[in-house]
Amino acid sequence: MLGAVAIVVLAAVGYYIYIDRDVTHQFEGRRWTVPAQIYAAPQELYAGLPLLQADVEHELQRLQYRRVDRLEHPGSYREQGTRIDVALRPANFADEARPASILTINLNGAGIESLRDSAGKDVAIFRLEPELIGSIFPTHGEDRIIVTPQQVPALLPAALAAVEDRNFYHHHGVDPVGIARAMWTNVRAGQIEQGGSTLTQQLVKNYFLDSRRTASRKIREMIMAVALEAHFSKADLMNAYINEIFLGQDGDRAIHGFGLASQFYFGKALSELDLSEVALLVSIVRGPSYYDPRRHPDRARTRRDLVLRLMVERGVIKQADAEAAMRKPLGVTPKPGGTYYPAYLDFVRRTLRRDYRNEDLTREGLRIYTSLEPRAQDQAERALERELERLDHAHKYPDAKLEGAVVVTSSQSGDVIAIVGSRNVGYDGFNRALDARRQIGSLVKPFIYLTALETGRYNAATIVQDAPVSIKLMNGKYWEPENFNKTANGPVPVVRALAESLNLATINVGMDVGLPKIAETLQRFGLPRAPSIVPSMLLGTVDATPLEVAQMYNGLANGGFRTSLRAVRAVISDDGKKIRAFPLDVTSVATPENIYQVDRMMEQVMVRGTGKPAKSVLPANLVVAGKSGTSSEYRDNWFAGFSGSNVVVVWVGYDGNMPTGFTGSSGALPVWARLMAGLGTSSWNAPMPESLAETWIDFPTGLQVEAGCASNDSAPIAVPVGTQIPLAPQCVAKNDESKGIGEIVKRAGEWLRDLVH
Repeated sequence: MLGAVAIVVLAAVGYYIYIDRDVTHQFEGRRWTVPAQIYAAPQELYAGLPLLQADVEHELQRLQYRRVDRLEHPGSYREQGTRIDVALRPANFADEARPASILTINLNGAGIESLRDSAGKDVAIFRLEPELIGSIFPTHGEDRIIVTPQQVPALLPAALAAVEDRNFYHHHGVDPVGIARAMWTNVRAGQIEQGGSTLTQQLVKNYFLDSRRTASRKIREMIMAVALEAHFSKADLMNAYINEIFLGQDGDRAIHGFGLASQFYFGKALSELDLSEVALLVSIVRGPSYYDPRRHPDRARTRRDLVLRLMVERGVIKQADAEAAMRKPLGVTPKPGGTYYPAYLDFVRRTLRRDYRNEDLTREGLRIYTSLEPRAQDQAERALERELERLDHAHKYPDAKLEGAVVVTSSQSGDVIAIVGSRNVGYDGFNRALDARRQIGSLVKPFIYLTALETGRYNAATIVQDAPVSIKLMNGKYWEPENFNKTANGPVPVVRALAESLNLATINVGMDVGLPKIAETLQRFGLPRAPSIVPSMLLGTVDATPLEVAQMYNGLANGGFRTSLRAVRAVISDDGKKIRAFPLDVTSVATPENIYQVDRMMEQVMVRGTGKPAKSVLPANLVVAGKSGTSSEYRDNWFAGFSGSNVVVVWVGYDGNMPTGFTGSSGALPVWARLMAGLGTSSWNAPMPESLAETWIDFPTGLQVEAGCASNDSAPIAVPVGTQIPLAPQCVAKNDESKGIGEIVKRAGEWLRDLVH
């Protein structure tokens, strides 16, 4: 008998030693899988920025700053007339860490007038902290924001101990008295009001064990709790609990820890929570689904008020403070987790997974700094949603809804600042901006005319034939395309052919230049796959995604230099070290002289051609260049173009590839124009190369006009210096008339000289 007892005791001791070593080893190592956190680009403020007072306030509220009457804590601001004082939070950027500080923003009717620091000194430029826009969490879905004890309000551990484990600072992992007390309290109340598990047991359950409820699992939980208490301080265990406990579900994402829960429910840092908010989070611990404040607000409020009463009973807070907190609303944000940009985050994840293992992205606590500009993203989402809703009323398929995609980039840096992959902007799903390969239609034409310019035989004034075409194909059939209006215009200048998107003229030029050369140009500018070398390529039977089109048009907007599009600017390790930068990748793809000529012609697209309807939406002084695109049978509507600062690409169509009934000018252009008008972008104003000269032509005919004989049909173009362009008839007559008057004056002068002599 004694031998059997000894064996049991030895087995129990051995089992404890095994668990003790295992638990200690795991807990001493990396305690949490910390997902990579993804940040938007910070909003820059500077004197002269045309950001109105309401816009500045909106940016602060986007970052969950609270408007107050008196500044007391970071994360708040106050307005005094046209002045805004901001108590800034400490912030981490890709290149620096900034402590909490005070910033004064002085505004006028045009925007920001000046910035001053807490000492009253002028600040040239200032960055608000970058907005957290997402995480890359592992397949089991855990997401968290790790907080240090210094970032935790003192009320939180006190409230947790008072409500969840009143003997936390006295027991050794298991509390038999607490178990008995909880059982008695619950029997009297007729419901579960207290739990018997200690905070340490709850930590073990969340960190080490699965959700099965068995006697053996409960015994293992208790042994593990005792082992942890033997090796780690109460402060360590409390901080671990605060970072580990499960507090809610957001789709596939599990909300772990109070740091993320504070953002998830209130949209602000844990250190900024008030008493009522701390009490609500503590109340959720007992049942994150049952006490979900968004789904069950009355139930959550009842539990919060109970937590406040328990805090009073245990001497954590005063009765008056509890009563004031009970009068407050729950204060949760309408939607969880702040703003979510699924299409953009998809692009970020794809970029990172080319260079990082999935384990690095989901466990190592990396900070990812991106190029996303939330204001531009908001503009893109609103423009697409609004215009698709309008177009739906005019389409032919009442049971189908139009879809769309938008890509916005910075033309100089190649930074992708906004992506919309669907009209349902806040939902994950098929990302049309990255994955929908559709025929680009007439978006191909600028590259055809660029290739023509590169031969040296064409310029913007060169007369080409917009005449019927009949091309014999490999199968023996003839390809006989038409212009959009079914008519041929005869001889027209190249600038008109591009601006009015004349199919016949483009085909005649393209066949003369050669299909292989045009295919090479498309790939040089970023088309990732070789297009089929067939005549219909000249009318855009080339498949590309909106992101690929944005890459191609980047070279047009950037003076002939293709900058690889990027979403990620830098990757920072959890200890603040830069472990990867994403520098500019620039490649020369065409000469500035040829690009400038094409860009000037694309400017005429907006003035006289298929982009002209945008004039009613764009600011009157904004100079832009662009091109519409429509695939066969109106299945795809495109508009792509650029200002001095941005490239914007819009696609509109049906997922089922049905005809839309719209052209690029009537379908995609309204989205493009509304978005471009709202970006606050600069005009396209590239310097003209010295080898070129500006001249004016008669737009319909391509003949040169001069100051005295120009008309409303006159248009400016850029051509190589020395290019001879025939004068328009009215200018020839004007010159002849001027010469005749000059001859009479000359003879009169000679007669006067003879008379004097």
